[in-house]
Amino acid sequence: MRPDRPLAAALAEGTVVLDGGLSNQLIDQGADLSGELWSARLLADEPDRIEAAHRAYARAGARVLITSSYQATFEGFARRGVDRARAARLMARSVDLARAAGESVDDEVWVAASVGPYGAMLADGSEYRGRYGLTVAELTRFHRPRIEALAAAGPDVLALETVPDIDEARALLAAARGTSVPVWLSYTVAGGRTRAGQPLADAFALAAGEDQVIAAGVNCFEPREAEHAVAIAASVTGKPVVVYPNSGEAWDERARGYTAPATFDPARVDAWRSAGARLVGGCCRVGPDVIARLAEAAR
Repeated sequence: MRPDRPLAAALAEGTVVLDGGLSNQLIDQGADLSGELWSARLLADEPDRIEAAHRAYARAGARVLITSSYQATFEGFARRGVDRARAARLMARSVDLARAAGESVDDEVWVAASVGPYGAMLADGSEYRGRYGLTVAELTRFHRPRIEALAAAGPDVLALETVPDIDEARALLAAARGTSVPVWLSYTVAGGRTRAGQPLADAFALAAGEDQVIAAGVNCFEPREAEHAVAIAASVTGKPVVVYPNSGEAWDERARGYTAPATFDPARVDAWRSAGARLVGGCCRVGPDVIARLAEAAR
């Protein structure tokens, strides 16, 4: 069952805590995420692991659970021999697993269906660059079927997340129109700009006049950039801001490991809220223990 009130109403009343990185929790539970489908593979092979990961975050205090559909696309599943009908069922399963996990912990846990960028399907890192060489119309045609499949499963909100550039944001918003499901729009940023190098004010301006957008903000970025990005999102859109940074650890390609300490500080939630954030959480390598501290700080 859905919570009695919509997520937008909760955001109007105060801060709502998101979950953290799903992949790191799955790995900690022993899951193998190698391969292009990443966590989406487990929708078919090990759904219980996904539900357990969601439940860990709900128990830690998260009141919004983001589904395992970030890298779930019809094209990606087709490359693994999964036909469209089964792919649609697997996308719907991602919503059902998050819903079941939330209901097992609290009556008021919302489900956000993750819609990752086109580059996530390519699995080549281009989601952090954008500028794929596709038109907005082509990107819209790519995103619309999966958005419609996820919307049909009954999430509380569509998380249009880790968006690297304005063109893809425009395509995602166009693809979501007509679904009647609220959305949040979240860019991945670096150096105070989108990953494609565009000014954040221009990026957030897309959300300002969209009634379907209940929050706009940033995710999958270094925590030190949070307050600046949140302030711009709040100023430009006039909407609640969503913010969920990575742990801040640095990946060393040569060493194939993380070499710098985490910089994600749950105590910064007050600064995020002062800048306009109302939906706060973590992304890559932010686990349930950190979300528990974030939830406590938010209280």
